[in-house]
Amino acid sequence: MFELQQNIVDDLQSLTTESWRTFRIMAELVQGLEELNAIKKSCISIFGSARCKPGSKEYQDAEQIANHLAQAGYGIISGGGPGIMEAANKGASDAGGVSVGLHIHLPHEQGCNEYVKTRCNFRYFFLRKLMFVKYSMAYVVMPGGMGTIDELSEAFVLAQTRRIRPFPIVLYDSTYWKGFSDWLRGTMVERGFIDASEIDRLVSHCDTPEEVVAHISKIVIL
Repeated sequence: MFELQQNIVDDLQSLTTESWRTFRIMAELVQGLEELNAIKKSCISIFGSARCKPGSKEYQDAEQIANHLAQAGYGIISGGGPGIMEAANKGASDAGGVSVGLHIHLPHEQGCNEYVKTRCNFRYFFLRKLMFVKYSMAYVVMPGGMGTIDELSEAFVLAQTRRIRPFPIVLYDSTYWKGFSDWLRGTMVERGFIDASEIDRLVSHCDTPEEVVAHISKIVIL
């Protein structure tokens, strides 16, 4: 009997926790919308590895890209953490531009970087990705790991299926992305799982900060 009562209590606590979680999700969504609606700029999201160190080529390139885009009048959105995210926020901040960090709470990640001017905190990845898509006019995808791949594929699928407006997705450093691009075209396209025209329409490759700015400036009008 005791075990049955305890199981009932555990089930009720689980239901209560799950029900209240919807309110936490709503609160996080509303807060993010209010913070980002206040930004009256066309924003570009920059993704990449959190593990890049200051002084590395990837870090320096991300910083330059963000700096040049901010000088051109665009706002910059990053994940708010270290590595490429820090470089992007630093470049935007140094240029006096909009520097947004969508910071995710993780048990083993460093905190938000010091160059974020507008900070949104997230516990839920899906809400964070929603904000990236909703408030970005283009994605610049620097070299990175699975988190970077996750953001890239999310944006590609939403644009591919026309659930969002198609926007430029720039893969930076063609040597890094060559294997991925070859697999898309050499395996997925050949086996009929994706159309080559979809890749051509949505994805571009750039190898210098100047190329990124020139490409985005032609497509994303301020």
